[in-house]
Amino acid sequence: MYQFFVEDAQIGREFVTITGSDVNHIKNVLRMKPGEKIRISNQNGQDYYCAITELTDDFVQADILHEDVESTELPGKIYLFQGIPKGDRMETVIEKAVELGVYEIIPVAMKYCVVKLDAKKEASKLKKWQALAETAAKQSKRSRIPKIHPVMSYKEAAAYAAECDKCLVPYENAKGMQATKEALSSIKKGDSISIIIGPEGGFAEEEIAMVKDKMQVISLGKRILRTDTAGITVMSLLMMELEMADELPLEEK
Repeated sequence: MYQFFVEDAQIGREFVTITGSDVNHIKNVLRMKPGEKIRISNQNGQDYYCAITELTDDFVQADILHEDVESTELPGKIYLFQGIPKGDRMETVIEKAVELGVYEIIPVAMKYCVVKLDAKKEASKLKKWQALAETAAKQSKRSRIPKIHPVMSYKEAAAYAAECDKCLVPYENAKGMQATKEALSSIKKGDSISIIIGPEGGFAEEEIAMVKDKMQVISLGKRILRTDTAGITVMSLLMMELEMADELPLEEK
């Protein structure tokens, strides 16, 4: 079943009106017909199962069959702060993180980032990254599209990350997995969790010094992971912890 996102104003009491680029995609790419079922979500994460009733060049109308009370969102908010990588690795990070349930992704300009974006390049990249997040959200049947922030400085990112309930900083020079195990096992349903991932060149010592007393610096094992691997590794671990927390009996949550 195909997934689409709309604004609240497009949802009526009995039907949903789809406009914009999705109209051409539904009509001319997917070649859908009246009667076919689709899943529609608004920006607040409310999901509706619908049946297409009308297709025009300007809009697609679909009757609401019923609301879906089983959200596909994680029972917690994960904020991924990614040191900007080179090439197309940021695209890989965004695609996989969205599939794994990330809430927001924040590109971070760090000391050892190879890539330096000027304002024009940043605007172009941001537009592309947000479109990729939407595509990944549709593919993975998310109930909302994660926001891709404009690039932050490391200082700005550290301040924003500190607002979360838990703050994790995977660092290649951290030793031992016990702290990692304890950090992950402390995750509870409803927590907001920030993850700060360094770029290809790693963290500068002063960047770790800035956060080590406020956040949990953890190890991801004895091997050195690429920047795009590290974020997805932590996302996978957190997804499991949050999904398991959501399945616990009420008295254990």
